[in-house]
Amino acid sequence: MNIKTAVFMGIIFYSLTILIHFLIISKSIPFTWVNGGRSESFAEQLPISVVNTVISIIGMVFTLFVGKFKLNKYKRGITLICWFFVALWSFGFIQQLFGTPFEKMVCSIVLLLGVISHLRMAIEKKEM
Repeated sequence: MNIKTAVFMGIIFYSLTILIHFLIISKSIPFTWVNGGRSESFAEQLPISVVNTVISIIGMVFTLFVGKFKLNKYKRGITLICWFFVALWSFGFIQQLFGTPFEKMVCSIVLLLGVISHLRMAIEKKEM
């Protein structure tokens, strides 16, 4: 397997995640479809979507860094951060399974892509 495939999967994951949150922010997706339907208003959901968008942008930059640079001195740190994202997206995946129908059918699949891509980035041999 090639690390570039894992990076490509990660970029798709973050792109879809950012797209979903932009659709929520633009009110194209109702706020009641996300956050387990717990948000009482759009004003309550807005900061959650903004924070998730920022986290996704940071994750995408990290993923691009993993794909671009192959420096031995960063290998341990990169692997540790990848495992952190595996844990974070795995927890999010489980949460989506208990969420709204939109979260179960769409968001869970997107998060599963995130788990798989980061798991591959964490365990695959990098030609360094």
